[in-house]
Amino acid sequence: PLPAQGSLLYLDALRTTFPQSLAPRGTALLSWTPGHPCTPAGWPLPTLYCTPAEAGALPSRAAALRVQLLFALQARALRVLEVGLAAELHDALAALHTGWPALAQDLALGRLSPQPGLPEDARSRLQALLVPDATRAAEVQAECTHGFEGIVQRLWPQLEVVVVGTAYGTEQLYCDALRKGDCKGLPFYCPFYRTAGALLGVNLWPEEPAPRFLLCPDWAFCEFLPCPAEEEPRTVLLGELWEGREYGLVLTARPGEYRCCAGEVLRVAGFHKQCPVVEPMRRESQVLSVRGESISEERFFQSLCRAVGMWPGARLVDYVCVESALLGASSGACAPHYEVFVELRGLRDLSEGQRYKLDQCLQEDFPIYKSFRFKGSIGPLRLHLVGAGAFSRLREALGSPVPMPRVLREERLLQLIQNTVIS
Repeated sequence: PLPAQGSLLYLDALRTTFPQSLAPRGTALLSWTPGHPCTPAGWPLPTLYCTPAEAGALPSRAAALRVQLLFALQARALRVLEVGLAAELHDALAALHTGWPALAQDLALGRLSPQPGLPEDARSRLQALLVPDATRAAEVQAECTHGFEGIVQRLWPQLEVVVVGTAYGTEQLYCDALRKGDCKGLPFYCPFYRTAGALLGVNLWPEEPAPRFLLCPDWAFCEFLPCPAEEEPRTVLLGELWEGREYGLVLTARPGEYRCCAGEVLRVAGFHKQCPVVEPMRRESQVLSVRGESISEERFFQSLCRAVGMWPGARLVDYVCVESALLGASSGACAPHYEVFVELRGLRDLSEGQRYKLDQCLQEDFPIYKSFRFKGSIGPLRLHLVGAGAFSRLREALGSPVPMPRVLREERLLQLIQNTVIS
């Protein structure tokens, strides 16, 4: 549970920066919490929300996001749009792109259309909260007809901020895409830093684009391992951290719980009243290493973005990467290699030369990878394009309201993404 101190710090920072943000029923929620009708961070002010709690607890992720979107569209005077994950906002807006005529019709009639994953008893209860609004439906139709760049601020002209439960790591890709497209002109604010189920810090600087978090000493017991690792590793405590250095996080969340390496690497960005302020850098568990080369997810993503920049007109929607050993015999008889699945917009196919650009970027960015490729102990990377909406369906199948890993290690998830390959 979120400490009351965390709720108060968040709400004070939000109100100070965005004075109208705490208006009653001025916040819409887009977040899937199956079986647990609550907000992502659990702050105890339900009067802020215009979205029924039951909508987020539906058994289907797609149904939950569509129902929440409908209630958000009903409230023209929104001040805050709050989402658990940036990917949830992306998927909800993708549903708006394709289904806005039906959503506008539901608004006009004050109804909730039947859909897969929406039980009839829940539909009846939620529909009773809707009111027919032909004027608002006409506004939604007019704005969607004019395209979707900046659509969020056009639909909700008084909106001040998008609050995101997670805006770093794997979710950064969606945050960047939303800022450039549907949410153009709006600030994104990630208020809390949590990992391994524990809340560790709060972001007191909503106006800054890159989230950084003040570590709160009494929320969990944290130790830190300096990076790179020393010959005889020794953990240090909060008062021994140095600005500018990176540390691996060792966490004991509550008294009596096991002490564990959280797999998170943090950089100390500075101090606020003697407490360290940190930036999450990467997850140590998310690495590619078919021959011990240990390419982190963060650095692989940078190479992928560089390759995408060489494909004219292409925009990266999402990706996953797996080590070929996970595919078994289907990966062929060549040396171990990377299999990369990408969803693109603006480009339907790639030539062999374009596909090779990613392998070339990896060789340029990682000398050890280049060495293994030269020796033949790592085979050529294989790049696959997947169909539109593939990753949204994968998140639905994953059945979990947490960020999806970009380095896949589950055979079940790999089979799901393989079924969507188009080239």
